[in-house]
Amino acid sequence: MANIKSAKKRVLVNKKKAERNQMIKSAVKTEIKKVRTAIEAGNKDEAAKALLAATSAIDKAESKGVFKKNTASRKVSRLAQAVNKMA
Repeated sequence: MANIKSAKKRVLVNKKKAERNQMIKSAVKTEIKKVRTAIEAGNKDEAAKALLAATSAIDKAESKGVFKKNTASRKVSRLAQAVNKMA
């Protein structure tokens, strides 16, 4: 553990931010998984609804700095492409 007061604070703040980021990433993964399962089940309506929720979650994660802009765009693009491929 650090001895300097500011270093102790950094440790605490970094831990708190890491937990927050992990929570957000986990929520995004869950939303993406919902889209993938709907696609595998062949349920287009459910996939479209799940895509909207996943897109929202990814965009929120991007705005909070959890994902970079291009990473978020890539995730949304690949999900949308997968949903659009369903016939």
